[in-house]
Amino acid sequence: MNRTHYCGNVNAEHVGKEVELCGWVARVRDLGNLTFIQLRDKTGIVQIALNTEVSDKKIVEITKKLKSEYVINVKGKVIKRTNENINKDMKTGEIEVVAEEINILNESKLPPFHIDDNVTVSENLRLKYRYLDLRRPFMNNILTFRYNVIKSIREFLAYENFTEVETPFLIKSTPEGARDFVVPSRLHSGKFYALPQSPQLFKQLLMVSGVDKYFQIARCFRDEDARSDRQTDFTQLDMEMSFSDENMIFSTMEKLLYKVFKENIGIELSLPFDRMKYDEAMEKYGSDKPERRAGMELETLTEIFKNTSFKVFAQAIEKSGVIKAVVLKNKADQISRKTVDIYEQLVKKNGAAGLAWTKYINNEFEGGVSKFISDKKEELVGKLKIENNDIVFFGAGEKDIVNNYLGILRLHLIREWNLLNKEEKKFDMLWVTDFPLFEKNDNGGYDAKHHLFSMPTDDTLQYVDSAPEKVYGRLYDLVCNGNELASGSIRIHNPQLQRKVMRVVGLTDEEMDRKFGFLLEAFEYGAPPHGGIAPGIDRLIMVMKGLDNLKDVIAFPKTNTQLCLLTDAPDYLSEEQLVELGLKVVSTDKE
Repeated sequence: MNRTHYCGNVNAEHVGKEVELCGWVARVRDLGNLTFIQLRDKTGIVQIALNTEVSDKKIVEITKKLKSEYVINVKGKVIKRTNENINKDMKTGEIEVVAEEINILNESKLPPFHIDDNVTVSENLRLKYRYLDLRRPFMNNILTFRYNVIKSIREFLAYENFTEVETPFLIKSTPEGARDFVVPSRLHSGKFYALPQSPQLFKQLLMVSGVDKYFQIARCFRDEDARSDRQTDFTQLDMEMSFSDENMIFSTMEKLLYKVFKENIGIELSLPFDRMKYDEAMEKYGSDKPERRAGMELETLTEIFKNTSFKVFAQAIEKSGVIKAVVLKNKADQISRKTVDIYEQLVKKNGAAGLAWTKYINNEFEGGVSKFISDKKEELVGKLKIENNDIVFFGAGEKDIVNNYLGILRLHLIREWNLLNKEEKKFDMLWVTDFPLFEKNDNGGYDAKHHLFSMPTDDTLQYVDSAPEKVYGRLYDLVCNGNELASGSIRIHNPQLQRKVMRVVGLTDEEMDRKFGFLLEAFEYGAPPHGGIAPGIDRLIMVMKGLDNLKDVIAFPKTNTQLCLLTDAPDYLSEEQLVELGLKVVSTDKE
């Protein structure tokens, strides 16, 4: 074999030239004296032509044996197709290769599904035969695109004097927000390593080490339920910078993404990105990763209903709650009571007691709670900018709960009614900043909102000991089109403050030293101020490609139940392996 060209790269410039190609048989068409073979490799498909009346008998016999997905080698001359035979849907549609020699390199069983981009089989079947699924041009192109994005990232960071450093996979188990995947130690019986949820502690140690600017294309592992935009093992661009503040990190990240988007999809992002504080995002959109392209902001109506006779709203305000609303424009005539009931079930699953609503038809409120709010008509129409055929959904109760379920309803409405203005702003980039540092847990204590290592804001630092719920962190997320692309913070570099924060979440001094002693001790040796950010590579590729499923941008993903259907992982260990590791399997099946 001496391949001269890839299939998808043969074009009109090669007419009259001899080429040698290798690939998989996508399709064979036998038209009597003419046989056409579609030959596919990672670059695309080219048509191989054979005239059985004039071709060598050996080639004709080989051609008769060809089936779908056979691996072959072809030598031949490139010719131009006649005008009527040009296939404009193919990149190579102007030409075809007249076969002079064909060799079968390997045969193939009948594949469980047809290898093309219009495959309609179940996702599980695609994952079981992932090596076949990846042959599809779409999937193969995704892998190439992913490589090119990472290449752009490395080029930028090299120019900016970042140092790429690898950190270990087998580490100490530390609380970082999700469950750890653990690995038993053979040499140290009864002890376990953990796989890193992120390289968080090591990148901070690298700042103490004087690396100054670090990055890594890092593999991370979190034992949490998978979903369409999350996997248990994933890849992130991990970055950390010494002597940095938010503006330095934001500027670096914006320039990096500008290069990545321009080079790989031809989009020039608008710089600088917008910024919005967490509290504003929750008030307006009910989400800390707001999808802003559809408008439909949540509106607060508490003042309007301060003296209402409507008992549901009055009781909510009496308990220091809020009244809020979201308006769906010009859809009232398309929404039945049955549809409203579906929306009500959605918000009930997310903390609502019910869902108040009304339609605005011919300048009057109709249906739902219309009779209870008609006296507020003028104020509501002005505040919510209500027009004929709009439908209004209300939330009443504790502010955080109302924001949450109205935000979820808002997103549901946007998707169901296809309200996104994708053309006007294809990629809406937004920094969400100043997150609460702590959140209350079910036991009356506090958990870290993101992780334990984020610096409190200067104006709320005073509340760490006395009122943790008032403390905000120098935390930031980068959001694009309602997707969290990256998360980061300015870190705590003072060991005394780090201990204070750890005490808030209930860690004793003994637990701090056992779990984080190596980090706290490192801070005693002159840790510089530092901060970082970690964009998810998988999610970035998904957003850039306009996809909805993270599995489509990962070579070998797992199902939502953490199964690898290709390799049948996870699997049982043999009795010998268990004994060697000092392990005994105990059933946790509640039945």
